[in-house]
Amino acid sequence: MKLSVFTVATPDLTPEELTKAAQDAGIDGIEWRYKEIPADALNEQPSFWRNNLCSINPSASDEELERFRLAAVERNLVNLSVTPYLSCGDVAGTERVMQAAKKLGARFIRIGVPGYDGRKNYNDLYAEAVDYIHHVQELSQQYGVKGLLEIHHKTIAPSAGLVHRIVSGFNPEHIGVLHDAGNMVHEGFENFRMGLELLGPYLAHVHVKNAQWVPTGERQDGIALWKSEWSPLDEGIVNWKQLLGELKAVGYDGYLGIEDFSGQYGSREMLHNFSAKVKQWLV
Repeated sequence: MKLSVFTVATPDLTPEELTKAAQDAGIDGIEWRYKEIPADALNEQPSFWRNNLCSINPSASDEELERFRLAAVERNLVNLSVTPYLSCGDVAGTERVMQAAKKLGARFIRIGVPGYDGRKNYNDLYAEAVDYIHHVQELSQQYGVKGLLEIHHKTIAPSAGLVHRIVSGFNPEHIGVLHDAGNMVHEGFENFRMGLELLGPYLAHVHVKNAQWVPTGERQDGIALWKSEWSPLDEGIVNWKQLLGELKAVGYDGYLGIEDFSGQYGSREMLHNFSAKVKQWLV
Protein backbone atom coordinates (compact mmCIF):
# COMPACT_ATOMS: atom_id res chain seq x y z
CA MET A 1 0.00 0.00 0.00
CA LYS A 2 1.09 3.56 -0.74
CA LEU A 3 0.26 6.82 1.01
CA SER A 4 -1.61 9.88 -0.24
CA VAL A 5 -3.05 13.09 1.15
CA PHE A 6 -6.42 14.72 0.46
CA THR A 7 -5.63 18.42 0.46
CA VAL A 8 -8.80 19.34 2.36
CA ALA A 9 -6.69 18.40 5.41
CA THR A 10 -3.82 20.82 4.60
CA PRO A 11 -5.64 24.14 4.14
CA ASP A 12 -2.75 26.40 5.11
CA LEU A 13 -0.34 25.09 2.44
CA THR A 14 -0.17 26.18 -1.19
CA PRO A 15 0.02 23.41 -3.79
CA GLU A 16 3.80 23.76 -4.01
CA GLU A 17 4.22 23.79 -0.23
CA LEU A 18 1.95 20.78 0.11
CA THR A 19 3.78 18.64 -2.42
CA LYS A 20 7.15 19.42 -0.82
CA ALA A 21 5.75 18.55 2.62
CA ALA A 22 4.24 15.35 1.23
CA GLN A 23 7.52 14.33 -0.41
CA ASP A 24 9.41 15.06 2.82
CA ALA A 25 6.97 12.86 4.74
CA GLY A 26 7.31 9.91 2.35
CA ILE A 27 3.85 10.32 0.83
CA ASP A 28 3.34 9.12 -2.75
CA GLY A 29 0.15 10.68 -4.13
CA ILE A 30 -2.02 13.79 -4.02
CA GLU A 31 -5.82 14.02 -3.92
CA TRP A 32 -6.64 17.57 -4.93
CA ARG A 33 -9.61 19.29 -3.29
CA TYR A 34 -11.83 20.68 -6.08
CA LYS A 35 -13.94 23.49 -4.66
CA GLU A 36 -14.18 27.25 -4.95
CA ILE A 37 -13.27 29.43 -1.96
CA PRO A 38 -16.26 31.59 -0.91
CA ALA A 39 -15.64 35.28 -1.53
CA ASP A 40 -16.39 36.10 2.11
CA ALA A 41 -13.72 33.61 3.26
CA LEU A 42 -10.74 35.00 1.34
CA ASN A 43 -9.51 37.10 4.28
CA GLU A 44 -10.11 34.40 6.89
CA GLN A 45 -7.48 32.19 8.41
CA PRO A 46 -7.03 28.97 6.39
CA SER A 47 -9.58 26.30 7.25
CA PHE A 48 -10.57 22.85 5.99
CA TRP A 49 -13.82 23.76 4.23
CA ARG A 50 -13.62 27.51 3.59
CA ASN A 51 -10.34 29.34 2.92
CA ASN A 52 -8.44 26.24 1.83
CA LEU A 53 -5.27 27.32 -0.02
CA CYS A 54 -4.78 23.89 -1.57
CA SER A 55 -7.95 23.75 -3.66
CA ILE A 56 -8.60 23.69 -7.40
CA ASN A 57 -11.23 26.26 -8.35
CA PRO A 58 -13.85 24.63 -10.62
CA SER A 59 -13.46 27.59 -12.98
CA ALA A 60 -9.67 27.07 -13.24
CA SER A 61 -8.13 27.55 -16.68
CA ASP A 62 -5.92 24.94 -18.30
CA GLU A 63 -2.91 27.01 -17.21
CA GLU A 64 -4.11 26.97 -13.60
CA LEU A 65 -4.74 23.21 -13.76
CA GLU A 66 -1.21 22.76 -15.09
CA ARG A 67 0.10 24.42 -11.92
CA PHE A 68 -1.45 21.65 -9.81
CA ARG A 69 -0.28 18.90 -12.16
CA LEU A 70 3.29 20.15 -12.12
CA ALA A 71 3.32 20.73 -8.36
CA ALA A 72 3.00 16.96 -7.98
CA VAL A 73 5.02 15.58 -10.88
CA GLU A 74 7.99 17.86 -10.19
CA ARG A 75 8.20 16.17 -6.77
CA ASN A 76 7.79 12.71 -8.34
CA LEU A 77 4.33 12.39 -6.82
CA VAL A 78 1.21 10.88 -8.40
CA ASN A 79 -1.78 13.08 -9.19
CA LEU A 80 -4.14 10.48 -7.76
CA SER A 81 -7.52 12.16 -7.60
CA VAL A 82 -9.58 15.26 -8.19
CA THR A 83 -12.04 15.31 -5.30
CA PRO A 84 -15.10 17.57 -5.62
CA TYR A 85 -18.34 18.00 -3.69
CA LEU A 86 -20.80 16.96 -6.38
CA SER A 87 -24.53 16.60 -5.97
CA CYS A 88 -26.18 13.37 -7.10
CA GLY A 89 -27.59 13.94 -10.56
CA ASP A 90 -25.18 16.69 -11.58
CA VAL A 91 -24.03 15.00 -14.77
CA ALA A 92 -22.66 18.17 -16.36
CA GLY A 93 -20.66 18.99 -13.24
CA THR A 94 -19.38 15.43 -13.07
CA GLU A 95 -18.15 15.66 -16.65
CA ARG A 96 -16.30 18.91 -15.90
CA VAL A 97 -14.51 17.26 -12.98
CA MET A 98 -13.58 14.27 -15.14
CA GLN A 99 -12.19 16.64 -17.76
CA ALA A 100 -10.04 18.31 -15.10
CA ALA A 101 -8.92 14.93 -13.76
CA LYS A 102 -7.91 13.79 -17.24
CA LYS A 103 -5.81 16.94 -17.71
CA LEU A 104 -4.04 16.26 -14.42
CA GLY A 105 -3.61 12.55 -15.21
CA ALA A 106 -5.66 11.59 -12.14
CA ARG A 107 -7.13 8.10 -11.80
CA PHE A 108 -10.45 8.86 -10.16
CA ILE A 109 -12.90 11.46 -8.90
CA ARG A 110 -15.43 11.41 -6.08
CA ILE A 111 -19.02 11.47 -7.33
CA GLY A 112 -22.28 12.59 -5.74
CA VAL A 113 -24.44 10.49 -3.46
CA PRO A 114 -27.83 11.55 -2.08
CA GLY A 115 -27.95 12.85 1.47
CA TYR A 116 -30.43 11.32 3.88
CA ASP A 117 -32.31 13.18 6.62
CA GLY A 118 -35.59 11.27 6.64
CA ARG A 119 -37.54 13.83 4.64
CA LYS A 120 -37.40 11.86 1.38
CA ASN A 121 -37.90 8.12 1.09
CA TYR A 122 -34.70 6.09 0.84
CA ASN A 123 -36.03 4.05 -2.09
CA ASP A 124 -36.59 7.17 -4.17
CA LEU A 125 -33.10 8.43 -3.35
CA TYR A 126 -31.63 5.05 -4.25
CA ALA A 127 -33.35 5.15 -7.65
CA GLU A 128 -31.95 8.66 -8.25
CA ALA A 129 -28.43 7.46 -7.37
CA VAL A 130 -28.57 4.48 -9.71
CA ASP A 131 -29.85 6.62 -12.59
CA TYR A 132 -27.04 9.15 -12.03
CA ILE A 133 -24.34 6.48 -11.83
CA HIS A 134 -25.38 5.06 -15.20
CA HIS A 135 -24.36 8.44 -16.62
CA VAL A 136 -21.16 8.47 -14.54
CA GLN A 137 -20.20 5.05 -15.88
CA GLU A 138 -20.59 6.29 -19.44
CA LEU A 139 -18.40 9.32 -18.64
CA SER A 140 -15.81 7.07 -17.02
CA GLN A 141 -15.61 5.00 -20.20
CA GLN A 142 -15.21 8.20 -22.23
CA TYR A 143 -12.54 9.89 -20.10
CA GLY A 144 -10.73 6.93 -18.55
CA VAL A 145 -11.37 8.26 -15.02
CA LYS A 146 -13.13 6.12 -12.40
CA GLY A 147 -16.03 7.50 -10.34
CA LEU A 148 -15.95 6.68 -6.62
CA LEU A 149 -18.77 6.74 -4.07
CA GLU A 150 -17.51 7.57 -0.59
CA ILE A 151 -18.86 5.82 2.49
CA HIS A 152 -20.21 8.84 4.36
CA HIS A 153 -22.57 9.54 7.24
CA LYS A 154 -25.81 11.43 6.57
CA THR A 155 -26.06 9.91 3.08
CA ILE A 156 -27.68 6.76 1.66
CA ALA A 157 -24.18 5.21 1.61
CA PRO A 158 -23.05 5.28 5.28
CA SER A 159 -21.80 1.67 5.31
CA ALA A 160 -20.08 -0.88 3.12
CA GLY A 161 -23.32 -2.82 2.80
CA LEU A 162 -25.38 0.15 1.63
CA VAL A 163 -22.76 1.51 -0.74
CA HIS A 164 -22.33 -1.97 -2.21
CA ARG A 165 -26.06 -2.11 -2.89
CA ILE A 166 -25.68 1.03 -5.02
CA VAL A 167 -22.56 0.05 -6.99
CA SER A 168 -23.13 -3.69 -7.39
CA GLY A 169 -24.88 -3.34 -10.74
CA PHE A 170 -21.99 -1.43 -12.32
CA ASN A 171 -18.61 -2.33 -13.77
CA PRO A 172 -15.88 -2.00 -11.09
CA GLU A 173 -13.51 -0.84 -13.81
CA HIS A 174 -15.51 2.38 -13.96
CA ILE A 175 -17.37 2.69 -10.64
CA GLY A 176 -15.77 2.05 -7.25
CA VAL A 177 -15.94 2.77 -3.53
CA LEU A 178 -13.90 5.08 -1.32
CA HIS A 179 -13.80 3.31 2.05
CA ASP A 180 -13.85 5.67 5.04
CA ALA A 181 -13.82 4.02 8.44
CA GLY A 182 -13.64 7.38 10.23
CA ASN A 183 -16.97 8.39 8.71
CA MET A 184 -18.43 5.07 9.81
CA VAL A 185 -17.81 6.02 13.44
CA HIS A 186 -20.42 8.77 13.08
CA GLU A 187 -22.88 6.46 11.30
CA GLY A 188 -22.72 3.16 9.44
CA PHE A 189 -20.38 0.96 11.48
CA GLU A 190 -20.19 -2.66 10.36
CA ASN A 191 -17.56 -5.32 10.89
CA PHE A 192 -14.76 -3.89 8.75
CA ARG A 193 -13.45 -7.24 7.48
CA MET A 194 -16.90 -8.32 6.37
CA GLY A 195 -17.45 -5.02 4.57
CA LEU A 196 -14.12 -5.25 2.76
CA GLU A 197 -14.89 -8.80 1.65
CA LEU A 198 -18.29 -7.66 0.40
CA LEU A 199 -16.87 -4.75 -1.60
CA GLY A 200 -14.32 -6.97 -3.36
CA PRO A 201 -13.31 -5.40 -6.69
CA TYR A 202 -15.24 -2.19 -5.95
CA LEU A 203 -12.77 -1.22 -3.18
CA ALA A 204 -10.77 1.48 -4.98
CA HIS A 205 -9.39 3.82 -2.30
CA VAL A 206 -9.19 4.24 1.48
CA HIS A 207 -9.30 7.40 3.57
CA VAL A 208 -7.54 7.42 6.93
CA LYS A 209 -8.96 9.44 9.81
CA ASN A 210 -10.58 8.73 13.16
CA ALA A 211 -13.48 9.82 15.32
CA GLN A 212 -14.98 9.12 18.73
CA TRP A 213 -18.21 9.42 20.71
CA VAL A 214 -18.30 11.62 23.82
CA PRO A 215 -21.11 12.51 26.24
CA THR A 216 -22.53 16.00 25.79
CA GLY A 217 -23.19 16.32 29.52
CA GLU A 218 -26.90 16.69 28.77
CA ARG A 219 -29.85 14.39 29.29
CA GLN A 220 -33.17 14.19 27.46
CA ASP A 221 -36.12 12.43 29.06
CA GLY A 222 -33.65 10.94 31.52
CA ILE A 223 -31.40 9.54 28.77
CA ALA A 224 -27.75 10.60 28.42
CA LEU A 225 -26.95 12.35 25.13
CA TRP A 226 -23.82 11.69 23.10
CA LYS A 227 -22.12 13.32 20.11
CA SER A 228 -19.49 12.20 17.63
CA GLU A 229 -16.39 14.26 16.89
CA TRP A 230 -13.06 13.91 15.08
CA SER A 231 -10.07 12.53 16.97
CA PRO A 232 -6.35 11.84 16.43
CA LEU A 233 -5.58 8.71 14.41
CA ASP A 234 -4.59 6.58 17.39
CA GLU A 235 -7.17 7.87 19.87
CA GLY A 236 -10.49 7.19 18.14
CA ILE A 237 -12.77 4.21 17.81
CA VAL A 238 -11.17 2.83 14.62
CA ASN A 239 -8.29 0.47 15.42
CA TRP A 240 -6.15 1.36 12.42
CA LYS A 241 -3.49 -1.26 13.05
CA GLN A 242 -6.18 -3.94 12.94
CA LEU A 243 -7.94 -2.41 9.94
CA LEU A 244 -4.69 -2.17 7.96
CA GLY A 245 -4.14 -5.84 8.67
CA GLU A 246 -7.61 -6.60 7.34
CA LEU A 247 -6.95 -4.54 4.21
CA LYS A 248 -3.81 -6.63 3.61
CA ALA A 249 -5.76 -9.82 4.23
CA VAL A 250 -8.29 -9.03 1.49
CA GLY A 251 -5.50 -8.14 -0.95
CA TYR A 252 -5.91 -4.37 -1.03
CA ASP A 253 -2.79 -2.78 -2.52
CA GLY A 254 -4.04 0.74 -3.32
CA TYR A 255 -3.50 4.05 -1.57
CA LEU A 256 -4.21 5.12 2.00
CA GLY A 257 -5.20 8.78 1.95
CA ILE A 258 -4.87 10.93 5.06
CA GLU A 259 -7.85 13.18 5.84
CA ASP A 260 -7.15 14.09 9.48
CA PHE A 261 -9.52 16.73 10.88
CA SER A 262 -8.51 16.35 14.53
CA GLY A 263 -6.31 19.46 14.63
CA GLN A 264 -3.77 17.56 16.74
CA TYR A 265 -0.87 18.78 14.59
CA GLY A 266 -0.10 21.45 12.03
CA SER A 267 -0.24 20.31 8.40
CA ARG A 268 3.42 19.33 8.01
CA GLU A 269 3.56 17.53 11.35
CA MET A 270 0.28 15.79 10.57
CA LEU A 271 1.72 14.36 7.34
CA HIS A 272 4.85 13.08 9.10
CA ASN A 273 2.77 11.56 11.93
CA PHE A 274 0.49 9.81 9.43
CA SER A 275 3.38 8.39 7.45
CA ALA A 276 5.26 7.19 10.53
CA LYS A 277 2.20 5.66 12.20
CA VAL A 278 0.96 3.81 9.11
CA LYS A 279 4.40 2.39 8.34
CA GLN A 280 4.66 1.24 11.95
CA TRP A 281 1.19 -0.35 11.88
CA LEU A 282 1.80 -2.10 8.54
CA VAL A 283 4.78 -4.06 9.88
